[in-house]
Amino acid sequence: MSHNKRAELIRKSLDLFYRNGFHATGMDLVAKETGVSKTSIYKHFRTKEELILAVLRLRDENFRNRLFRRMEEISDTAEGQLFALFDALEEWFQQDGFQGCMFIKASAEYQEREHPINAQALEHKRLLLEHFTQLATAAEYENPRALACQILVLKEGAIVLAAMSHSCDPANDARKAAKVLLSHYPKTNEDRS
Repeated sequence: MSHNKRAELIRKSLDLFYRNGFHATGMDLVAKETGVSKTSIYKHFRTKEELILAVLRLRDENFRNRLFRRMEEISDTAEGQLFALFDALEEWFQQDGFQGCMFIKASAEYQEREHPINAQALEHKRLLLEHFTQLATAAEYENPRALACQILVLKEGAIVLAAMSHSCDPANDARKAAKVLLSHYPKTNEDRS
């Protein structure tokens, strides 16, 4: 299998796992839906879990690139991008085929802390947290990591509720909560006299 065919297999598998879940999607279905024989799949991925890990890496890269780019398009300031996160989420929630977070689903299906799929899902959240921490630092908030953790909780909660309710409202609710949070969060350059 060429590099391009391998990449296409991962991309098609991503759509399949996102739509159907990980445990519910067997390798027979992967072969049928992707047009790649099981023999060829297993030449490149020794196990279904190896394919899932490749899928999660692709999803992470695509999701973060798209999210961060959209946040930068909406606002050119670090503080503005923290708010733009929720605008970008709302746009995502409105897309046909939105079914929640693939990483939350992965961690729910592979709950053991040491399982590589659970660890890959957590790594995605860690990378988001790092980006939000960088934005909070650039916006000169005190304790930027703690603020980033709170922003991440708002983001994750909005995703879960949007998927469950089939509504975009959680993005707006999270945006309002973020506005309250940021308006009361101290900045390093504030005068305390």
